[in-house]
Amino acid sequence: MTNSAVAPGAQTRWKDASRTVLNSNLLPIIAALIIVSVALSVMTPTFLTASNLTNIVTQSAVVGIAAIGATFVIITSGIDLSVGANIALSGMIGAIVAQATGNGFFGIAAVIVVAAAVGAFNGASVSWLRLAPFIVTLATMGMARGLTLQISQGQSVYSLPESLNWLGASAVFDVKTSALTTVLLFVVAHFVLSRTTFGHRIYAVGGNAEAARLAGINVRRVVFSAYVIAGIAAGIAALILLGRLDSATPNAATGTELQVIAAVVIGGTSLFGGKGSMIGTFVGVLLIGVINNGLTLLNVSSFWVQFVQGALIFLAVLLDSVSTRRRSRQSRS
Repeated sequence: MTNSAVAPGAQTRWKDASRTVLNSNLLPIIAALIIVSVALSVMTPTFLTASNLTNIVTQSAVVGIAAIGATFVIITSGIDLSVGANIALSGMIGAIVAQATGNGFFGIAAVIVVAAAVGAFNGASVSWLRLAPFIVTLATMGMARGLTLQISQGQSVYSLPESLNWLGASAVFDVKTSALTTVLLFVVAHFVLSRTTFGHRIYAVGGNAEAARLAGINVRRVVFSAYVIAGIAAGIAALILLGRLDSATPNAATGTELQVIAAVVIGGTSLFGGKGSMIGTFVGVLLIGVINNGLTLLNVSSFWVQFVQGALIFLAVLLDSVSTRRRSRQSRS
């Protein structure tokens, strides 16, 4: 009996996945990840240890989950600069609610509701008020940071209930729950983007919003939903950060938006919209995590980490811009 007779569905999925990799910009990103990993394994013997590789995935969980939501937004040709502030605000409110009620599950609910509300505010402002995503989310970032400081009075909240910390502090067979959750959410998000009508509408809106509208797609609803998804993803990331630190700090997740955007753009998602994938974002998250981990192992100053991330964003945007202009010239010729 041939393999095709045994599992034709599995073969089809494998061919689809292979075609996705070969027909996209993923190969250079994967090659970069391999080259950087090999170089670091030569420069520091501790890089390829099982504990360090697990640590990379665990440390990348917050950025990775936030990047899932950012991918939806950026494919619609939007941007979310408020993700770090959203993580801090929702985490702080959730911690205060959990301490006040003595119930961690109330705190979890508060985190998700607040984070989703921030995403809904961004989405409504962009889709119905027709404000520029950059300006809206920049303003939201400032408001959310200010609210976090005001609510907490600049003080951290400690000794959180165990149930609130579970997602970020527990483990299954010595594998952190946060790492498992990150991988699971990437799988679900990949399915939504590549296999559902909503995912196809996300690409359509990002590729040409007017054409999507003429095709009967409710563009405003799709854009609004993308920002709500980004908000919920930020809330889940906040829960993981709370569990990891066993505290809520007013300055939590500062600079996370840079890492999130870097991971998404490096992963091949175009800032011009209409192009991107969760597989690419996942590889981008791993590349950022590997670089951060490698610089730490090599005792490189933490100041260089932001420089490298900014340089990677610049390079990714430059390559995307060149590729877009090339395709535009080819389509006209």
